[in-house]
Amino acid sequence: MSLFVILGAIFALAGIATLIVAIRHQHEQRPGYAAMLLGGVMATAFGIVIAGFAIAYNAAPPLDLNSGAMR
Repeated sequence: MSLFVILGAIFALAGIATLIVAIRHQHEQRPGYAAMLLGGVMATAFGIVIAGFAIAYNAAPPLDLNSGAMR
């Protein structure tokens, strides 16, 4: 497993934890919790994207740019 998959999973879990805290304190209407909500969404999305790209990169066949026909 790639380091980026692990890093993406850590970011996604930290983002979800931040989202949970922000949603539980949403009724207080403080700007800090609104920022936590936004940051949690961004961290979760970043973790999922990083892990997804790492999985796709590991699953794809290698490119051979020298085997193409020349014009």
